[in-house]
Amino acid sequence: MFSIFKKELRTFFSNATGYIVIGIFLMLTGLFLWIIPGEYNILDNGYANVDGLFYLAPWLFLFLCPAVTMRLFAEEKQTGTWELIITKPISKFQIVLGKYFAGWTLVTLALLPTLLYYLSVSFLSEPLGNVDSGAFWGSFIGLLFLTAVYVAIGTFASSLSNNQIISFVVAVVLSFFFYYGFEVLAGFFTSGQFIQILETFGIHAHYKSMSRGVIDSRDVIYFMILSSGFIAATVWKVKK
Repeated sequence: MFSIFKKELRTFFSNATGYIVIGIFLMLTGLFLWIIPGEYNILDNGYANVDGLFYLAPWLFLFLCPAVTMRLFAEEKQTGTWELIITKPISKFQIVLGKYFAGWTLVTLALLPTLLYYLSVSFLSEPLGNVDSGAFWGSFIGLLFLTAVYVAIGTFASSLSNNQIISFVVAVVLSFFFYYGFEVLAGFFTSGQFIQILETFGIHAHYKSMSRGVIDSRDVIYFMILSSGFIAATVWKVKK
């Protein structure tokens, strides 16, 4: 598994993919948080928080995670290297995990520099360090779990087709549905209890819960089950 993991990471950074994904994410978040006037701009709001980052990031990763994962299996099939990989003494489960963790590692590397935003706001706040750290770290951990699901969905989508564009589109649609689709469906109903139950199936409700600074075991279990489900589906598809 580790050999697949290293191979995928080398591939990400031996061409422009890894640098483009990290660069685009940091450029867009930096522009919205510090340069472009609006509701997400930290300096315009006058409050010592980086909430704008956690509103923007799920939507940016909705496209960036599929861009990372679309080549994981589709490219192997296109170039004919898939037959070579499956002849190696490694199980399909290990191949899938190696590719999955490589994709998630790249996305996590894109997130880590955003910690500088937290430090910047801490120094800009008055009094010094007057920042809601609990909400920040809860949101940051929630974002890690959210990207774990996005990458799992993208890995599954890549296993469905030889075409990277099709894999990208399928991953975006599935990610959007699980992030916000259940809330859209809930809008068609009037029963408050049923709406609440329906919304709990979506990523957004659990992500919002974590962003309050409280790491609830129910939210963690939800993200783990959803990620594991798509990884298991990928293993099943690869074996088939």
